[in-house]
Amino acid sequence: MNNKPNREFDLTDDLNLAIELAEIADAISLARYQAIDLVVETKPDLTPVTDADKAVESAIRSELAKRRPTDLIVGEEFGRPNLDGANYYWVIDPIDGTKNYLRGVPVWATLIGLVNPANEVVAGVVSAPALGRRWYGADGKGAFVKFNNESKKISVSNVAKLSDASLAYSDLVGWGEHRQAFIDLQERVWRTRGHGDFWAHMLVAEGAVDISVEPKLALWDMAALDIIVREAGGSFTDLAGKPGPHGTGAVSSNGKLLTEFITAIAGK
Repeated sequence: MNNKPNREFDLTDDLNLAIELAEIADAISLARYQAIDLVVETKPDLTPVTDADKAVESAIRSELAKRRPTDLIVGEEFGRPNLDGANYYWVIDPIDGTKNYLRGVPVWATLIGLVNPANEVVAGVVSAPALGRRWYGADGKGAFVKFNNESKKISVSNVAKLSDASLAYSDLVGWGEHRQAFIDLQERVWRTRGHGDFWAHMLVAEGAVDISVEPKLALWDMAALDIIVREAGGSFTDLAGKPGPHGTGAVSSNGKLLTEFITAIAGK
């Protein structure tokens, strides 16, 4: 993948901006985390949204309007424009793990991804301030995690057999026809843990987990994860094995296990 040749900014500029946006987001989300006056509403799809979700996305949109005025923005809370393939666009999940956030569980993060006109994610940041961690990566530049104010390069595991693999998932909701095959698969792997949400995918990027899967996700849940997992040497696909974050679910893996895993959840 390559940045558009006539783009004014290079990927280093874009990744640095994404990190700056994460700093802005962290300041807002942490200030409202566990606040006794946190406002929680129910969206039409029956999922919760807090005043912090809206404030974070608004702040990111405002900064992007100043810093990247020709780029488009897709956000969970304030929608998406018509993506005609002519522009770069930013994909924002202001708080991934809103249910955790409003209950005081520290596993939540702001997800920021940049997608080029070819619909490829070229830069991404996952910032989880309550965990004290931030992951980031860009096309051809590797993937990193920042913890205790130190950054280090990360890479996926070398586990090559499902019987030796650590598998992470959120729950059994949304599996449909694949549900029983997925349940059966759990008897074949070394261990399973319900880490859930962005964290499980970032653990794949770090090599601590070998596969993470979620059957029902949106683009803003996946864009930032995609580039970080791939830059760590792994694969990011939908449940049919199609690469990228544009499907209806996600499988992060170290790459070595992907084919066997996809075959198993297909019940073959």
